[in-house]
Amino acid sequence: MIRAGAAAAARTASRLRPITAVVQRPIGVCMPVRHFATNVTVKRSTMPFVRRHNGPLPSEYESMLAVMGMKNMDELVERTVPDIIRLKRPLEIEDSPLSEAELIKRFDALVGENRVFRSYIGQGYYNTFTLPVLQRNVLENPGWYSQYTPYQPEISQGRLESLLNYQTMVSDLTGAAMANASLLDEATACAEAMALAFGAGNRKKQTRFLVDRHVHPQNIAVLRTRAEPFGVEVAVQDFREFDFGAGDVCGVLVQYPNTEGTVEDYSAMAAAAQKAKAMVACATDLLALTQLKPPGEWGADVVLGNSQRFGVPLGYGGPHAAFFATHAKHARKMPGRIIGLSKDARGQPAIRLALQAREQHIRRERATSNICTAQ
Repeated sequence: MIRAGAAAAARTASRLRPITAVVQRPIGVCMPVRHFATNVTVKRSTMPFVRRHNGPLPSEYESMLAVMGMKNMDELVERTVPDIIRLKRPLEIEDSPLSEAELIKRFDALVGENRVFRSYIGQGYYNTFTLPVLQRNVLENPGWYSQYTPYQPEISQGRLESLLNYQTMVSDLTGAAMANASLLDEATACAEAMALAFGAGNRKKQTRFLVDRHVHPQNIAVLRTRAEPFGVEVAVQDFREFDFGAGDVCGVLVQYPNTEGTVEDYSAMAAAAQKAKAMVACATDLLALTQLKPPGEWGADVVLGNSQRFGVPLGYGGPHAAFFATHAKHARKMPGRIIGLSKDARGQPAIRLALQAREQHIRRERATSNICTAQ
């Protein structure tokens, strides 16, 4: 019976004609698919990598150049790219460009030369361990993301739900009423806190921003760079020496724990700052806040920091997504995006982008923030 069954299956397969289907991929790659019944064999395209690049066709180049009244790409470069930044020599490209497979092989060889050591730098960068249960059920779960770009977030309720959970977690740990859906990194978040403090105060009089000398050095460096166009003076000193008597301080920044790992009590300083109508910004560590008193409870107006501590690899220095939380009254002055819960046309719960008042795609040339994406 076994032989008879096998023979019958062979005769049936011999009578079947192979079905060839062409699958059109979004980037213009055609893949022939041959199958008998449930057996599917996918043949990779033999087109070169360059041909499969999703770029303009020659006819599209010609159409765009015609609209601009130009003859060729050289003329476009001549008229748009300043001469001082143009490369005057040919690019150093090998005579025989690599194929896609050869490039991947070379790339793997280069990556294999990396040597990974334990990091003892600190200063906001720490080795982490991502729990497999989170990696598998959240990061690798298609329910939390979609094939759509993050610039179309309404398409993916899973992505928005994860961001809403992130905001809720940050708000709970920091003791602040409202958190955004992350920023670029901690240093730029510090600069955003300074800009928020300067904008909320008297711009003509309150032009000094005080920074504790034990704030991470990279945060201080970015603060000084961003303060210059605002006309804000950044004064770095011990927080115990902060003087608000002149009434010229718009805000202060402290690190909690500081760059040396010390946990200071900033409550008295925060009270003095708020009495002088200066905002208190605190750069902190989310993992430390699981054990420490939330900054919002001892007087911080803005709480920010690096969320890399919650399982994100070091990635050779980042950048890693920052968090930014503050009072609800500063919501329209907060950078980045805020995710909220609403209702759809059928009255069902729907998560959406609730507020992005400072973003470039909303306020155009009047935008004061353009940090649209993060991890």
